[in-house]
Amino acid sequence: MTYPFGPLAASLDETSDEAFAAYAADSQAPAGQRVGVLLLHGFTGSPTSMARWARVFADAGYSVRLPLLPGHGTTPEDMALSTREQWISAADAAYDELDAHCDRVFIAGLSMGGALALNLAARKRPAGVVVVNPGLVVDQKIAALAPVLRHVMKFVPSIGDNIAKEGVTERGYDRTPVASVAHLWRLFKSTRDLLPSIACDVLALISDRDSVVSPASLAALRTGVPEDRLTVERLARSFHVATMDHDAEQIFASSIAFVKARSESEA
Repeated sequence: MTYPFGPLAASLDETSDEAFAAYAADSQAPAGQRVGVLLLHGFTGSPTSMARWARVFADAGYSVRLPLLPGHGTTPEDMALSTREQWISAADAAYDELDAHCDRVFIAGLSMGGALALNLAARKRPAGVVVVNPGLVVDQKIAALAPVLRHVMKFVPSIGDNIAKEGVTERGYDRTPVASVAHLWRLFKSTRDLLPSIACDVLALISDRDSVVSPASLAALRTGVPEDRLTVERLARSFHVATMDHDAEQIFASSIAFVKARSESEA
């Protein structure tokens, strides 16, 4: 298989500040053939986890937006002040920016970014959605008590850098704000309720060895999205942050094929 690595993706240093920052690229395709891809990173993470993937799409000739979500990329204390409404609003704004000049828009997300992608898809009608280890269920029942616990417990240990490949970091936070867990729980619940409204195809790439998101989230996705709309592909060698792990090239190849097929069929 030939993987879709072009010069932007191949030359990126994932440890650089460039990879850590928000990213945008605009297609030079003629009117009627402009395709946009919105990428959304995960909870307590950063654009680093999606940086190479974003450039793979740009190398393929698509317009790309990879925003830094509110409360991320600074400090855990800042994140504790951000809300799910702000995360959704930022994703909406990036989608609307692409939608204003593209003929078709796709959404891709990792983990919480996957939940945001699905949430958007139920409301915005994109051409398709690609999610990698999307979160839809917080398994720890104590998470429901986070709105109360945050007053006595500000932080819990980090969930970041769950990556099988040695020496790789997504440059996320070293602590998780309990206040943010409360917003995550509500985001997941509201997104589960919206899943039956998704009218486009969904490609879900799921790691076999994910210690952050359990199989309950995939079960929720299967329950909510019609069977004829959902394709599940397994990632055998990666942990949670699979976009930076051993199966990253599989993700890139499968997502490019998914977008290309649905762009050409609607052209």
